[in-house]
Amino acid sequence: MPSHSTHLTRRHFLKSTAVAAAAAGVPLWFLEREQALAATVPKPPGANDRPGFALVGCGGMGSGNANDFLNKGADLVAVCDVDQGHVDVAVKKFSQGGKTPVRFTDFRKLLERDDVHAIINGTPDHWHTLINLAACRAGKDIYTEKPLTLTIDEGKRLVKTVRDTGRVVQVGSWQRSDRPFRVACELVLNGRIGKVQHVEVGLPTGPREGPFPKLPVPAGLNWDWYLGQAPVMDYNGRNCHGNFRWWYPFSGGQITDWGAHHFDIAQWGLGMDASGPVEVQGKSFVEMIPGGYQTASQYELNYRYANGVTMRAADEKRLPNGVKFIGSDGWIFVARGNKLDASKDDLVQTPLPSDAKRLYNSRDHRINLIECMRSRKDPVCPVEVGNRSINIAHIGVISLRMGGAKLQWDPAKGEFTGTDAAAANQWLSREMRAPYDYTFIG
Repeated sequence: MPSHSTHLTRRHFLKSTAVAAAAAGVPLWFLEREQALAATVPKPPGANDRPGFALVGCGGMGSGNANDFLNKGADLVAVCDVDQGHVDVAVKKFSQGGKTPVRFTDFRKLLERDDVHAIINGTPDHWHTLINLAACRAGKDIYTEKPLTLTIDEGKRLVKTVRDTGRVVQVGSWQRSDRPFRVACELVLNGRIGKVQHVEVGLPTGPREGPFPKLPVPAGLNWDWYLGQAPVMDYNGRNCHGNFRWWYPFSGGQITDWGAHHFDIAQWGLGMDASGPVEVQGKSFVEMIPGGYQTASQYELNYRYANGVTMRAADEKRLPNGVKFIGSDGWIFVARGNKLDASKDDLVQTPLPSDAKRLYNSRDHRINLIECMRSRKDPVCPVEVGNRSINIAHIGVISLRMGGAKLQWDPAKGEFTGTDAAAANQWLSREMRAPYDYTFIG
């Protein structure tokens, strides 16, 4: 017969586990399942088994990723940026234990190093594809920031190159490695809300500012290289570094930034990783200021899938930030900050059966890449998944730039069909300014 102390220990364990589950934003049954699987987690690499990473793009996001990799089993052996000030800060920050990362301003030279096994691509969006293509050809694995590409055509080229070269690529859609998002998607996939009818995707509202006067290019910044494939434009202090995504030549605004995350979760929960919507129509609610930021600030995008499921994406003035799956038997909403809500508590709190569909279990997005570099298996967000998700954002932006046209989309071919196909397909790629086109990487 169990002793009184055993009862107390068991009671304390259950209470502490329940508290941990609440703090993590997941139901108790899910956390218990995770704890049961903990014994199968691979051990972290030893001091002599740490892969060498190089950071390309040393701004805030890139440096944050590099710091995470250092703390999770990797060494940072080199850094690269077209802004000498960023390089200097990164070298100082990541010099430790008597080791100093080698500095570069040309990523092509960095890729020649044998001690670089993988790169962290933390550059602005319009540089992602060229650098990732070059890294694949140089035999390097990749952690790339999202959005994966600037255009749909870039995605086609990158997917083929990744598979042709056999590289491991983790797209930085880290919400797939965040437990509340996985719980939500597993519940939806297993019919917890009945037949899915509609998805709501809330994205941030973008800035609407300007115009901005021309300013001198700061010392140490190679502005021509920063522009890369984009058309020549004057530096104004608001079209560089953290503000690049509000300029169409560099990015697609919040739709491609946060959309890369939340569309990814929508696709995961719908079981549509290998497909996508077949129709899109966008609407912009405010005109951007001439001479100022260019990407849509307030917007709404409406999509339709071939199975009849519809999806509405809009800025936070219209929808709360997150992903809401709506079905015949209720709804489930998931967002950052461990937010997991439902129309009825039982939809989340009732355990899934033992034979339920399970999604890829990644406990950490960076560790997952390191493990896959050793196993040569696909990570939780491989290149095809990142490409499908960002294409949803791209076709939404294209509809907006075509004045809100209703467009038909073929997710398998990656091209538009129907009445406006000829006009819409002209937006699948962009003219790349020489010499920063595909010949730049050989």
